[in-house]
Order: sequence, then structure tokens, then C-alpha cells
Amino acid sequence: MKLASLLTPDQVILDLPGDVCTEATAAIIDHLISIGRLKEALREEVLELLKERERQISTGIGSGVAIPHAFSDTIDQVVVAFARSKGGVDFESLDNAPVNFIILFIVPKKEYKMHLQTLAAIARMFNNCAVRQRLMEAEDADEVLDIFASRPSRNSSEL
Repeated sequence: MKLASLLTPDQVILDLPGDVCTEATAAIIDHLISIGRLKEALREEVLELLKERERQISTGIGSGVAIPHAFSDTIDQVVVAFARSKGGVDFESLDNAPVNFIILFIVPKKEYKMHLQTLAAIARMFNNCAVRQRLMEAEDADEVLDIFASRPSRNSSEL
């Protein structure tokens, strides 16, 4: 599944507040609630699922990228957001570098395998320094979505 097909402009945050993982993640969840993509009643459950995932191993994969994600029995469809922090967020990343790009996923447990492929494709896309640079320079959400949509695809799980 393509990241561009999962995002709309209202799911893109270009100036993410927060200096540490928990603050940034909560800000993204609160944004998703404010735009009607996530029910407010699920806020604490989802935050706890994301915290639990971070306790296992950081979702900060390096090169300024984090992909916090959780699998939930209480949602019916994938919930996604992309956030950029120009100042960086401490995710205790594998390379110890601050995170500038966060792609947050909440996935129904029944779609577990398909989204593992999507997460891997996102990681591959963000390995490209030119993509990261273009995303850092993007001026609005539509430009971010254009960058995601312009990535060549080799198969259906590619971005």
C-alpha cells in the first residue's frame, strides 16, 4: 500500500511540537482526534499501545526518521499521520540522532502482515537522502503528498 494513498493534507503536520517521543506522539494523536481520524475515546489506549511498542525497541530507525506504530483490535481502518519537526525529536533512535520525520501508523490487527510490508517500504524510501531533503524543504502539505506520490513503485507494497 502506498503512503500517498493513506494520507490527505489534513494528516500532514509540518511544525510538530514536542522535544521527546512521548510529547510528539501525543501531539500527533491529538491532531488525528481533532481532524476526526481517531475517536477521542481511544486516545489513552492508542498512546499506551505506542508507548509499549517504543519500550520494545525504538521506532527511530535512523537518518532522522521514526515510524511509531501499533496494532489495535479497536479500530477498523488504518490511521496514519506524517509529521515534520525541524528542530528534531528525541526518539532514542538507533543512530542516536534527533528525528525530523515521523510517520505514525495505527493498524487493525487483522491487517498486520500487509502493513509490515508498508512499514518496510517507508523505511526504504526514507533511506534516500534526496527524499528527506525535499521533505525538509516542503512548504505545505500538498507538496509533501506530491513527494510521496512521485516515488517510483516496483510492486504494490512500495511507496
